[in-house]
Amino acid sequence: MKTYVWALPTRIFHTLLVVFVLVAYITAEWDDFLSLHVAFGSALGILVLYRVVWGIFGPKYSKFSDFNLNKTALKEYLFSVFNPKKEYIGHNPAAGYTMVGIIIVLLLLTISGFLTYGIQENRGVFAFLHNSFFKNMELFEEIHEFLGGALWFLIGAHVGGVLLDRLLHAKQETLKSIVNGYKNIEGESTKLSFLQIIISIIGIGFSIFVLVYALSVKDNMITAGYHQPVDYKKENALFVNECASCHILYPPSLLPKKSWKTMMANLDDHFGDDASLEPEDTQNILKYLLDNSAEYSTSEASVNILNSLQNKDTIAITQTPFWKKRHKNMDSKYFKSKKVKSKANCKACHSDVEKGLIEDSNIKIPSMES
Repeated sequence: MKTYVWALPTRIFHTLLVVFVLVAYITAEWDDFLSLHVAFGSALGILVLYRVVWGIFGPKYSKFSDFNLNKTALKEYLFSVFNPKKEYIGHNPAAGYTMVGIIIVLLLLTISGFLTYGIQENRGVFAFLHNSFFKNMELFEEIHEFLGGALWFLIGAHVGGVLLDRLLHAKQETLKSIVNGYKNIEGESTKLSFLQIIISIIGIGFSIFVLVYALSVKDNMITAGYHQPVDYKKENALFVNECASCHILYPPSLLPKKSWKTMMANLDDHFGDDASLEPEDTQNILKYLLDNSAEYSTSEASVNILNSLQNKDTIAITQTPFWKKRHKNMDSKYFKSKKVKSKANCKACHSDVEKGLIEDSNIKIPSMES
């Protein structure tokens, strides 16, 4: 006898959850896909909130009240897994614990992701926390990554449980029930009320809407950035005229005070060239560089460069430990191509660098040309 266990909304939720988690995980590996990662992460967060509501007001077998979270029941199930004493129409105790764990971790993962994005990137709904907590941005990122690892552990346990059930209790067709909703087991079939249908339409529909909104609307509240471009010409024309006459304009925020002092004190040998200035002009530019150095910036790149130098007076941005670490996997041919020519040509990939911005979303790596 077959029993209808998993209603259509529950199965749709499960499918979307798998897709959203996979895309969010894959896009987390590349900075230029960060907006895509946040978009799917946001939709995932709404989807999980819907599952919480579904667990309270949803149909039989999907409700949290149907989960057997009794420790004694869990112990009995685990010790009799190869010789089961009881059949479970919905979630068995181990699956119940795992599902609750996945939901909790996903909620925390979404929150920590929003916090990391806002504090580290100055983007999204928590961007207002950027100025206050940017020095601790690595802590929030580490928390987010830890929760990501915990999620995969729980997913592994869940998948392992399903496969074990498929091996030991193949007749129940638990794996197939994820697709068609039916288990080969005797019990009461689930039914949806009008309220439950409305809840599922709103919850799942809103999750998809958030995804489409985040992907299609420019400067939307989920992924919008709040770093403002700097008009260096307006702030200090001498700095722009002298420093950008031979190379691109490097933002003062990309090096600390010590580096700028060392550089400006040796302009007669400026990377092999004589860039000497009148004493008053040197002091004017030096003051501007010191007043806007990495120590006063909340840019992710500035903070990381400053932390990586550890009080060294390196004057070349490309020689900073952070720059080397960030670009270590790039083929050296990129820096020799016609469009780039040199490691020092940041503008080739970071189109907004001369505005004081190095946004991950604006990174465009040119094609390799000899």
